[in-house]
Amino acid sequence: MSLVLDHINLRTQDLGRMVEWYGRVLGLTPQARPAFAFDGAWLGDGVGAPAVHVVAVDDPPIAYAADQQLEHYAFAATGLADFLAHLRAEKVAYYCRVLPTTETRQINFHDCDGNHLHVDFPASETADLSTYDGT
Repeated sequence: MSLVLDHINLRTQDLGRMVEWYGRVLGLTPQARPAFAFDGAWLGDGVGAPAVHVVAVDDPPIAYAADQQLEHYAFAATGLADFLAHLRAEKVAYYCRVLPTTETRQINFHDCDGNHLHVDFPASETADLSTYDGT
């Protein structure tokens, strides 16, 4: 058996804001979605399968707790310097890590609902990895 992560599913009280944020910050756009009995959106780059499924809910998402099981999700990408410039232009706070051994550049930030995600870039890409506070 071979496993590949297909998508993540996020719940939100503000579907429009989430769709707009993922489009503006990560370039993901609404893709075809089955006609479920509940509102939502499947977001992707239009090339592969939609990576982020968003479900509209009436109840507020559960507040983050230190013992929460899903702490973050991640994407891999290229274009580190351009991505950091884009996050700064969009006023998205982030911090960076260089992973031991692989030296992967990991850019950590939160979406508009507070979900933690990171985008990983190859060690061969260079840029100013200083923390940005979103101002």
